[in-house]
Amino acid sequence: MPRIRAYFRRDGTKVTAHSRWPRGARRETAIFAGVCAAVVLFGNTPAATSGTARTPKPRTTAVYPVKFPGWDKPSPRPRPTVSYPIRFDDADG
Repeated sequence: MPRIRAYFRRDGTKVTAHSRWPRGARRETAIFAGVCAAVVLFGNTPAATSGTARTPKPRTTAVYPVKFPGWDKPSPRPRPTVSYPIRFDDADG
């Protein structure tokens, strides 16, 4: 937005300092404000209903207690094949 300094016209009239919008900026701002107003007005309308006053309420879809596949028959846990330590030869010696 350009700033216009104070000046005197040819007829002696003093023009005070002011700012001026660039060419076309007012139109673009008006279009932007119109689009924003349309979004607010039309974007917040509730969905059309069949005339009933009841609104749908959320229902739970979970089934408790939760059971996972294989919960009753767990897989066997791995066990070491030997219970004593295995010593490996050093590569250096």
